[in-house]
Amino acid sequence: MGKDALGLLGGMTLGCAGWFGGFGAFLLVAALGGLGYAVGGFLERGGDLRDLRDLRDLRDLRGPQVPARGRR
Repeated sequence: MGKDALGLLGGMTLGCAGWFGGFGAFLLVAALGGLGYAVGGFLERGGDLRDLRDLRDLRDLRGPQVPARGRR
């Protein structure tokens, strides 16, 4: 499926969600569509689902914890 047809399908889906479900449903469909687009692009570039699962553990990404000054 081409990108133009995929964009048309996404726009029609958002339009239906906005028409039948209101603005809250429109935002929910847009957010989930964006998340699906990001995950699909990641997997298409050769990523693995285990890599996404390992991103949950953010303690390794934040680095060492430094206490704030003046607080004990």
